Amino acid sequence: MQPSLPLTCPTIDEETIAGVAEVLRSGWITSGPKVKAFEAALSTLFGGRPVRAFNSGTATLEVALRLAGVGPGDEVITTPLSWVATSNVILTVGARPVFVDIDPVTRNIDLARIESAISPATKAIIPVDLAGLPVDRDRLYEIAKRHGLRVVEDAAQSMGSSWRGQLIGSIGDLVSFSFHPNKNLTSIEGGCLVMTSEAEAKLAEQYRLQGVVRTGMDGMDVEVLGGKFNLTDVAARVGLGQLVRLDEFTSKRRELVRAYFAQLDMPAVHALGLGLPIADFTQSNWHMFQVVLPENAALTRAEVMAKLQVLGIGTGVHYPAIHRFTLYRSLGHAEGDYPLAEAVASRILTLPLFPSMTLADVSRVTEALIQVLQA
Repeated sequence: MQPSLPLTCPTIDEETIAGVAEVLRSGWITSGPKVKAFEAALSTLFGGRPVRAFNSGTATLEVALRLAGVGPGDEVITTPLSWVATSNVILTVGARPVFVDIDPVTRNIDLARIESAISPATKAIIPVDLAGLPVDRDRLYEIAKRHGLRVVEDAAQSMGSSWRGQLIGSIGDLVSFSFHPNKNLTSIEGGCLVMTSEAEAKLAEQYRLQGVVRTGMDGMDVEVLGGKFNLTDVAARVGLGQLVRLDEFTSKRRELVRAYFAQLDMPAVHALGLGLPIADFTQSNWHMFQVVLPENAALTRAEVMAKLQVLGIGTGVHYPAIHRFTLYRSLGHAEGDYPLAEAVASRILTLPLFPSMTLADVSRVTEALIQVLQA
């Protein structure tokens, strides 16, 4: 059997590893100078906007909702096709998630359906850029402005993506990124929140660490209920090493995806009923390459994944439809509520994609996938 090809694998260079060793030797390994340097570098990337780093992209979403004033009795509109954290944070702050079905072409939330879901209780919208393909920011913000809603962009998958030439994070309202190991930029675990003002950034710092405010040498107060969401200097040093290579990583991902399309976007493959994503090589960062398996295929998705695994190829599912989970069914959501999301979620399959892959790896994946589907 050929060597195993994983679904994803972070690229950590030797300079970064050496930098982490320096941090460990420094004795300052929790939040400190490297976190501040990482935040400053991210702020520069996003055009000078205030940025604060956190220990996860889930924490950034929760804090963003709190900054937006979302709480008990409020509703937040989002997509059912995302990692469950997107809606879990809405429940965490005491609000109610209101799902809107997807556009089956982009696989993102269908903006045409949002306004019919808005009620007097609606406080915010959380769009998700699935696989790094940006939601139409112009149309999104026009809707939000017309109804006086805050937008918390779940840009967990969008580091390096852009909208009409503007980097995601450099525009918009509250923008949340994840630096999980499977993301285009990793800090091992972590995330950052881009905000609209220094006042929001100051409040975010309080939410990040138990609500604490320090003054002078020994002054301390707690004004709001915060959590334990701070990033370590070790993680920040990894993030700094990744940030300088972000353009390189994005370019390599696009090269690999072009190869995927060259080998899958052809009549023989279309005849198998395989669904491909939108071929966007300008705005998407290609966080993931996802296909939709044929409807009514002889093999289930699990069987396809198992056969590919035997061939040494890792795959993933991103994501099951959130409203079908037991927790969300207990809140009143039901099978059939969002049929487009359900159809995609039941057949979507994520194929290997990461910067250290080769074009030969892509060929290996596509040949194996076609072989399994034809068999």
